[in-house]
Amino acid sequence: MAQLLRKEAFIEGRWVSAASTFPVLDPATGEEIAKVSDCGTKEAQDAVNAAYKAFHPWKSHTAKERSILLRKWFDLINQHKEDLAKLITAESGKPMKESVGEMTYSASFLEWFSEEARRVYGDIVAPPAKDRKILLLKQPVGVASIITPWNFPSAMITRKVGAALAVGCTVVVKPAEDTPLSALALAELSVQAGIPPGVFNVVPCSREKTPAVGELLCTDPLVAKISFTGSTATGKILLRHAAGTVKRVSMELGGHAPFIVFDSADVDKAVAGAMASKFRNSGQTCVCSNRFLVQSGIHDAFMEKLAKAMDAQLKVGHGSEPTTTQGPLINTRAAEKVPHANNAVAQGAVIVRGGKRLGGSFMQPTLLSSVNTDMLCMQEETFGPLIPVVKFNTEQEALAIANASPVGLAGYFYSRDISQIWRVAEQMEVGMVGVNEGLISTTEASFGGLKQSGLGREGSKYGIDEYLEIKYMCLGGLSL
Repeated sequence: MAQLLRKEAFIEGRWVSAASTFPVLDPATGEEIAKVSDCGTKEAQDAVNAAYKAFHPWKSHTAKERSILLRKWFDLINQHKEDLAKLITAESGKPMKESVGEMTYSASFLEWFSEEARRVYGDIVAPPAKDRKILLLKQPVGVASIITPWNFPSAMITRKVGAALAVGCTVVVKPAEDTPLSALALAELSVQAGIPPGVFNVVPCSREKTPAVGELLCTDPLVAKISFTGSTATGKILLRHAAGTVKRVSMELGGHAPFIVFDSADVDKAVAGAMASKFRNSGQTCVCSNRFLVQSGIHDAFMEKLAKAMDAQLKVGHGSEPTTTQGPLINTRAAEKVPHANNAVAQGAVIVRGGKRLGGSFMQPTLLSSVNTDMLCMQEETFGPLIPVVKFNTEQEALAIANASPVGLAGYFYSRDISQIWRVAEQMEVGMVGVNEGLISTTEASFGGLKQSGLGREGSKYGIDEYLEIKYMCLGGLSL
């Protein structure tokens, strides 16, 4: 792991120290893992300049040449999967099994987009006159600023960067201040893969310097594109920054996913889906189920089986321990921001399991019954291991509750009624729907939301379009 533990910024193929450093902490213990270069606007500007300088030669590479380099990067990530997973666990607290799973997911985007690089097709369009030909060309947008979160510190980078590099864009990555080590490890492997200097740049910075660095990456005229994953509130700030120079923007923002269990559901499968969807990464994913709606006919059976599953399957501990399923929240600030259980209990909810904050950043996995839609946990996204359950009577009631949110990233429901499946899937106001399935993210499918959950799509054959412009070329004066 030592060769992948880099602590400096990565700009134009070189490791660059900043004037100061900031600490990266193990969220399970609070102990310092490393001191990392604390980049400011100077380093960010240098990275943008480097990316702009590298853009013109990089886009001149053939699609096949770019494809081969991305494939080499993919192969190297797979070779170092265990060490990269250890870095994720160290800086994010994620259990090792999940960290290894993230590295498989992370690598898959480089594999996918290495293949998609050679399938960027334009169009030849039938012209209205005989003396001309109409061509629609697809070309890379230019330098892309990539701003990523801490909950998937590797995969959120490759999902964006794989698409960008495949079509000929260059990038500047600003990783989350809690988890910069994974980004820097990817940079080390990019060198070994032969990615040219300036094509992939990483500028880590502290929480204090993030606003200034983020503003530069969103306003510099040399930047053509911004891709951000994070909170809706921060996304709105970045959109305002981007508006000044009318940049291309794609954003994957907050979610508040409903999880509906209808009377027609297989209760055992619904419980398994709830466990997978809610407790992955201790509830710290943007597609985690947040609002559980269970129809009255099976409510009691679902609650009983879910409580037993939580007792049997969940173990809180350090992510490096092989039996751990629930690591810490990312930091003590995150733990302090999960008051939803107390708020709900104060308004009449009943704690069925858990309900307590443990030492440091740890939270007990918590199950609440007798929840109503006025409680904070039904109004705001809970980035933690909390399951609030609302009992409902009719399909229309469940849909009304599910859609009564300003965000719409993912949604889930369980049913064995095929007519109901079609009705509900089409009426849920979300960008992704899991029907009888709690884990839906995959490289091959589009990822993105509706409403205030963001703009654009990542992954799938559509993810690459976010980094392309369409140019119309009219070839006239022909004698045909």
